[in-house]
Amino acid sequence: MPAIPTEFIDNMQKLLGAETPAFLRALDEPPALALRLNPKRRGAEAASAAFIDGPVPWAEWGRYLKPDPGARPGASIPHAAGAFYLQEASAMASAAVLDARPGECVLDLCAAPGGKSTQIAAAMADRGLLISNDPEPARARALAGNLERMGAANAVTVSALPRALAGRWPAFFDAVLVDAPCSGEGMFRRDPAARAEWKSASPAGCARRQAEILDCAAALVRPGGRLVYSTCTFNDVENEGSVLAFLDRHPDFAPEAFALPGVGTSERGMLRLMPHRLRGDGHFVAKLRKGGDSKSAWQAAPFRPDRDAARALATLAEEACPAGALPPDMNYVILGDRLYARPAGCPDLRELRVISPGLCLARLGRSHVEPEHALAMAVDPDAALRRAALDPELARAWLRGEALPWDGERGWTLVTCQGLPLGWGKASEGALKNHLPKGLRRVGQGD
Repeated sequence: MPAIPTEFIDNMQKLLGAETPAFLRALDEPPALALRLNPKRRGAEAASAAFIDGPVPWAEWGRYLKPDPGARPGASIPHAAGAFYLQEASAMASAAVLDARPGECVLDLCAAPGGKSTQIAAAMADRGLLISNDPEPARARALAGNLERMGAANAVTVSALPRALAGRWPAFFDAVLVDAPCSGEGMFRRDPAARAEWKSASPAGCARRQAEILDCAAALVRPGGRLVYSTCTFNDVENEGSVLAFLDRHPDFAPEAFALPGVGTSERGMLRLMPHRLRGDGHFVAKLRKGGDSKSAWQAAPFRPDRDAARALATLAEEACPAGALPPDMNYVILGDRLYARPAGCPDLRELRVISPGLCLARLGRSHVEPEHALAMAVDPDAALRRAALDPELARAWLRGEALPWDGERGWTLVTCQGLPLGWGKASEGALKNHLPKGLRRVGQGD
């Protein structure tokens, strides 16, 4: 493993004093890997039990991974079914501090690959509006894929620079999360390359970029709303320095006290997670409240779908899944050859790069409606008109893209394993044809 840069050690000595030796020892220890269970999946914890080694104190659904180098949770059936998201334990702190709630309007401004967005979506329980953004389109597509796997039904994914969103949606959001690009010092233990890439000028350069993003975020928060800022770095330039400079520029914001179980209580609205003090990597979180008060910009005002959308929705209900299985307060729209459910009150998305305009329900043909994979992952499996419960061996075959012998009722069938959704099949003539998207098919699934 590359040596820790000397200048970094000097910086940490100034910050930690007598704690520095313990801190440096912690950076050479194995990382504390973790996962976050999906509360939307009944039986998620039981299905994932082989990987779990106790709770993460500051995240309700966080669980540490057993230190088993032979385990492959990311290749498992529960992972494919969205039963959990692999996420470093300390990285769960910022969404916990944001404390998103059902019915709110929330923006995750720098969201890829999706750990924090999927955590926010779980807390919102499909009620309200979550907009997840990443400026890099390829990363935004990965973000949308993770939201789909975890069954988020109230999320819209876009790819835009923060200043573009600030100009379009001023004072719109109840809560904004800025998990800012940073020098990544908190990853020195988990990612050896982070040590080699660090330069003495990195913190100052990152702080300038963070200031631009935070200024945009400030414009997006409604009066009375909250802004949570986080990094995975240790230095005070990007952490306390960035927050204090922001408060100087934005006197309408003030720090808000909070506490995290197993970590402690914030000071001036800021809290550090340090690897020598807890079971996790480095992280920094700050919570700020915007002065004033206004109602949430998100209003549950569904409109009546047009005739074509209503017809497609009715056909989908007859063939695969009733509309009543979807969250309330949705608008149903046809975009291209797809039927979407979009949270009511979603702002204007025109002229934006939209990766996912809502929950994709179905692909529409001239004479048929084909349910989409996103629908399979978003609804309660019991709501599907037909279900095929597979054992693990058959489930692995399914995830490889294989068709299976089947003597059940003809038609669209939701395939499950241990009660967890795997996707749609279509039963006919003694077979269950596999409709798992080709990009999701895998080889060598674990248990």
